[in-house]
Amino acid sequence: MSIRVLCVSDQTEFRQLLEHHIEIFMTGVVCKQYSPIQRHALHEAFIATGYDLVLLDGTCAEGDGLGWLQKLAARPGFAPIIFFSRVAEEHDQAISLGARACFWRERFNNRDFASAMREAVDQRKLDSSSLSARQSAEKQSYFGDMLIRGHRLIKSLGNGGTSNVYLAESEKEGEIVVLKVLGHNPDAAESPDGYDRFMQEYHLLSDINHPNVVHIYDFGVSDDHAFIAMEYFPRGDLRQRMRQGVSVQQALNYVEQIARALSVVHEVGVLHRDLKPGNIMLRDDDSLALIDFGVAKQLTATTEITRAGAIFGTPFYMSPEQGHGEDVDVRSDLYSIGVMLFELLTGKRPYTSDSAMHVIYMHRNLPLPELPKPVAWLEPLVHRLMAKKPENRFQTAAELVSALGLMKLMASTAT
Repeated sequence: MSIRVLCVSDQTEFRQLLEHHIEIFMTGVVCKQYSPIQRHALHEAFIATGYDLVLLDGTCAEGDGLGWLQKLAARPGFAPIIFFSRVAEEHDQAISLGARACFWRERFNNRDFASAMREAVDQRKLDSSSLSARQSAEKQSYFGDMLIRGHRLIKSLGNGGTSNVYLAESEKEGEIVVLKVLGHNPDAAESPDGYDRFMQEYHLLSDINHPNVVHIYDFGVSDDHAFIAMEYFPRGDLRQRMRQGVSVQQALNYVEQIARALSVVHEVGVLHRDLKPGNIMLRDDDSLALIDFGVAKQLTATTEITRAGAIFGTPFYMSPEQGHGEDVDVRSDLYSIGVMLFELLTGKRPYTSDSAMHVIYMHRNLPLPELPKPVAWLEPLVHRLMAKKPENRFQTAAELVSALGLMKLMASTAT
């Protein structure tokens, strides 16, 4: 069985140095690197369940390594920590704050380091094998009435018609993940297509590997309930980002990322059908990721899970043809991008009403929305995306990406 180590440092060279030292005296060690300056603080509920040991650089987080040590070591059940101090004089303080061992990062003995690692790992395994630890782990692996081993419940994030969503820590991935759990037995007669849609979402996402599409970690069935473990986005969604205000350049960058994701999604024969700010998530590096393919449609599918003429999606962002239950293609998703671009540029939706059906009517029958003067030069782009007839829009996401290149250049020149 391999030893799993989380190496926390802002310096790539130091993380590589530690891996080199480990390789000299130990075999079967898997190191995962974490940079606080790139990914910010570890989630407050993270206890390194999937790791045998954490190596913590005292210079990380702009020199706040001791502060990180104090917070992490105080978390119940957190993995043992070996600390690398900035100066030799920090040794005693690091030990008092909870480090299992401490070394001066500028010079340390390989054999002593390897010995400290072995002792910490042995103690971790001993602690984990106790009866109380096993019982506690099983108790924390219940999501409602479902036992999903290898995942530790942090909190519930919400529930929908067919599934429940939780925040969890995955032992296998060593990450905080979002766990989407089918909320009923797959054979339940009251929702015969719920399981099919759930499975469809997993299979669609598992076929896509793109930086702007949510990453799927795991899929399984436990206690007759299917689950999907997927990427967690601590910065929230695009709607939250909009509330902070978005520049023209940022708006175009965001739309370009969404279009690039759609280009790949459409290439594998999938329509998203529910594009909206709440389904666009932000990573720490400000990149976007497309999520929630629960109502997606495969263009080449020989059978249709949804009923003929059924309307799925969010009325504020629906194309006219989707809102009226007509046949849709990739151009319908592009219309939704146009609505989001309008909202990014103005801070409001183009068509609003208290009635969903009235919003659907407005998308088909009202004039195209006008942009305010400061961004009026982007009106042709928005109007082409939101054209009432699909043939008057961009025909592919790739075509939109090409057009955005020029628009971004114009925006940078204007600023």
